[in-house]
Amino acid sequence: MLAHGTNDGNDGHGNLRKSDRVNIIRAMSKPKHVSETPATVFLRRHGVAFTEHPYDYVEHGGTAESARQLGEDEHRVIKTLIMEDENAKPLVVLMHGDCKVSTKNLARQIGAKAVSPCKPEVAQRHTGYLVGGTSPFGTKKTMPVYVEETVLAFDRIVINGGRRGFLVGLDPKSLTALLGAKPVQCALAD
Repeated sequence: MLAHGTNDGNDGHGNLRKSDRVNIIRAMSKPKHVSETPATVFLRRHGVAFTEHPYDYVEHGGTAESARQLGEDEHRVIKTLIMEDENAKPLVVLMHGDCKVSTKNLARQIGAKAVSPCKPEVAQRHTGYLVGGTSPFGTKKTMPVYVEETVLAFDRIVINGGRRGFLVGLDPKSLTALLGAKPVQCALAD
């Protein structure tokens, strides 16, 4: 047994000092920080205020799972979809988590003959992100961005921050201001 007052982090009886217990509690209560992603670098570089929302990623859990874990309304959790037109030109669609995209309506509104989802490996090549961790911010390739018009009516949304299991909360005006996102009306109830 070590003598009382030694610098081993305890009180001489194997118990942590009160100051050490307080520091452990503080460390445990701090929100989990996620390392930088191309999306967060992009947002910081443009001076966008955002909040970080890490959660436990579940394969095929989608926005329903992230909304459940974070206590968010799934309609405010915005999914980033990488699609392509009839010429295989990629585009980004930002949609409410609880809705699907009417590709027919979208194609008509953007002047394309057809729009369809990209294959996962093609989406990853265009964005630099893994499917399930795709953010519209900081993509590898610049692509046109379309956002469901009603998303812009919110004061705050939650959207992927560039990594599976990581969302960021921000003002949806950032979508139009930084990405030039064009409003469309192509939501279908899921």
